[in-house]
Amino acid sequence: MNRAHAAAGIAGRVPRAYRPTVASRDILGPDSAGGYTYEQYFSLVELGFLNEDDRVELLDGVIVAKSPANPPHDAGVWRVQTAVLREVGDRAMVRVQSSLVASSRSVPEPDVAVVPWRRRHYADAHPTTALLLVEVADSSLPQDRLSKSRIYAGDAVPQYLIVNLRDERVEAFADPDATARVYRTQRTAHRGERIELLAFPGTFVAVDDLLTEPDGD
Repeated sequence: MNRAHAAAGIAGRVPRAYRPTVASRDILGPDSAGGYTYEQYFSLVELGFLNEDDRVELLDGVIVAKSPANPPHDAGVWRVQTAVLREVGDRAMVRVQSSLVASSRSVPEPDVAVVPWRRRHYADAHPTTALLLVEVADSSLPQDRLSKSRIYAGDAVPQYLIVNLRDERVEAFADPDATARVYRTQRTAHRGERIELLAFPGTFVAVDDLLTEPDGD
């Protein structure tokens, strides 16, 4: 993902009928210590300064532009969703590109998130943690390895997978140290291998089911 702070474009979107009050100005501006909070971020959405077409996420206080969609990525997200849902079944919810309030300053939208069941299916609030997170990476690979892994480890997500479309492999992270915001263990899985879903012992997903089919198949 290309880092692009959206604050510069927000001012030009203020509706003509809207005049910021002291309180709303506090909402619109990031603080100097660490950028936007998730409350400020969602307020920008509610006030109409950000919308679904903007394709942004809040990562460590910074509003970041998401990578443009492309067919390989979209196909990869579908494959991951299908494979994970098949293995997890009704033991948890599988969400796709939906908000996760990972910290007070991070609201990523992981490509696939396995989250605990909740009454009303999170209709009243976004989930704040997950059992498994998966990012399908091509141009977003550096962001997914660095920023996203730190955010997810800091949220104590027990397992994080990067489906690396560039190199046709899956990078698996586990055993998070939430204080240091790092995963203590990492392995790379290739075609022909399987990855155990740690939140569901004895449940495996095949790497071939996560990667796009080779050309000609």
